[in-house]
Amino acid sequence: MGRVAAAYGVRGWIKVAPGGGVAQTLAGVREWWIGDELHLVAAAKLHSASVVAKLDGIETREQAMRLKGARVAIERAALVDPGEGHYYLADLIGLEVRNEQDEVLGTVKQWLSNGAQDVMEVAGSRTRLIPWASAIVKEVDLGAGRIVVDWQMDW
Repeated sequence: MGRVAAAYGVRGWIKVAPGGGVAQTLAGVREWWIGDELHLVAAAKLHSASVVAKLDGIETREQAMRLKGARVAIERAALVDPGEGHYYLADLIGLEVRNEQDEVLGTVKQWLSNGAQDVMEVAGSRTRLIPWASAIVKEVDLGAGRIVVDWQMDW
């Protein structure tokens, strides 16, 4: 769902950089996994493109700073259906990526963000970084396990 980006203020709040447009979902869930520890969320709110949160048991800036860089996750059951044509990025990991010429580029290995958009890391004969943009992503078929993109083999 994201990573702890920084401490926020001096009273133990953290700032989370969410991935894949899930900030609102993350702000509404009251149990977060940070690293491999379950934390109860006392309060959370949207703050620009981030989520700021107060976790039970984290009372100081120093405690919050120790969480910096840790992955933030929630239970799958807490996620709402993303709706037609929308996807959770985690659901796309492992899908085969083909171009419009039906050439296999590889499989989605992980997701990165360049600040403007999410980027697929596609592992195949070589690693490719493909932006998640409507001009590039032409089709997603979860049932077939496939993503079709406007991307050439030599790019």
